[in-house]
Amino acid sequence: MARLILKIGECDAPVLIEGETGTGKELAARAIHYLGSRRDLPFIAVNCGAIPDTLVESELFGHHKGAFTDAKEARAGLITQAHGGTLFLDEIEALSPKGQVTLLRFLQDQQYRPLGSKAVEKADVRIITATNVDLEKLVEKGEFRQDLQFRLEILLLELPPLRERHGDVELLARHFIRQFSAKYGKPAAFLQPDTVSWMNSYAWPGNVRELENLIHREFLLADDQKISIKCKASGAEQRKSFDRRLAQFVNRDFNTAKAGVIEDFEKKYLCNLLSLANGNVTLAAKMAGKERRALGKLLKKHGIEKCQQPASA
Repeated sequence: MARLILKIGECDAPVLIEGETGTGKELAARAIHYLGSRRDLPFIAVNCGAIPDTLVESELFGHHKGAFTDAKEARAGLITQAHGGTLFLDEIEALSPKGQVTLLRFLQDQQYRPLGSKAVEKADVRIITATNVDLEKLVEKGEFRQDLQFRLEILLLELPPLRERHGDVELLARHFIRQFSAKYGKPAAFLQPDTVSWMNSYAWPGNVRELENLIHREFLLADDQKISIKCKASGAEQRKSFDRRLAQFVNRDFNTAKAGVIEDFEKKYLCNLLSLANGNVTLAAKMAGKERRALGKLLKKHGIEKCQQPASA
């Protein structure tokens, strides 16, 4: 995967990154940016689901003062902010039909007009997009423009779940260690050999996000610059356990079985998350990328107050 990302980084065409939630799509997008010729220029990331349909043109292209009722002052859009560099659009499938037309128009000639302006401006921006759904199916349903899909996936990067990328686990772990070392001003910690072995056998149901959260916690708690994790079952044991849990749902109708699997996952994920956060709900919410109140509701829903903390040497 690292070689493919390096190769894509050397190109300068639009990239579509596909992968499950938590597989590290933004991390891959940043790597592509910093491995390319635009590395010293801006990298701007935005989630398309957070762009209201009524403001999509303003968000992308900016606006002049007075362009609309609430335009109290001029504002540069994402395209302008990313000029010379890369604009990363996550959850591209959430972009509204109006937004899809707007983006397609820009991709065709790299020209745009800020709201309230009569002048056409030009921007040199590399567009990287990401999705965790099958865009082809959305195209078939008429929910996503096929011409935009073609423009976006000139280069396609399919990110498998972390459990299928054992060669990347140690590299990612070391990357996160360097990241946290710089963030907290602490010396970089070392991964114990048995920890590396465990990481390569673990199934990583939470993908790259779970790995990052685990390294984050262990880095903060390590007092001897050594990270040693001995708290979870091996990948083989996990798969057997999952098969046993799944067997209890096979005789139920699809929706009931699905609800049961989701409930089972939520309970185990939340319990493990709370353990990793040492029972600190605020920290657990940050690790999960959720609002504290929303996480609190989930914990209350499943009757989870505290879980046994994983052993750590």
